[in-house]
Amino acid sequence: MHQAVRRWLTGAVVGVSIVSLSGCGTLFHPERKGQMSGDIDPVIAVANGVGLLFFIVPGVIAYAVDFSNGTIYLPGRSSTSIDVHHLDDAMDVASLEKLLSEKAGQPVSLESELVMIEEMSSLDEALAMVRMSGVLDQEKLSAM
Repeated sequence: MHQAVRRWLTGAVVGVSIVSLSGCGTLFHPERKGQMSGDIDPVIAVANGVGLLFFIVPGVIAYAVDFSNGTIYLPGRSSTSIDVHHLDDAMDVASLEKLLSEKAGQPVSLESELVMIEEMSSLDEALAMVRMSGVLDQEKLSAM
């Protein structure tokens, strides 16, 4: 009986340590990566706080990971509209630049070596990639 309790307690401590060291928000909501600010998710904050109850270091690391990734914040409440355009294989770079320039309201050049074009399997994946890309980060930072 004593052996079973000890084994269970050891497993529980190891499990909590692993979760705390990686950051609960990063594990539970990886799609939130890249958020700059917002309301803190109380569930994630409490889950990270559990790490503080067992050991100080895992709890602090969990908070640091979640704040640096932005996964501790709740998703924004504002909604945005997204235009979905299905592109055919025959579309050339000039046509795509023209379409993007019209939508963005400013000139767009795809000739830069920093531009990467990828096909996403879902809208959620595409939105996560936009959030992680840092687009408009300077605008967000100046508003803070």
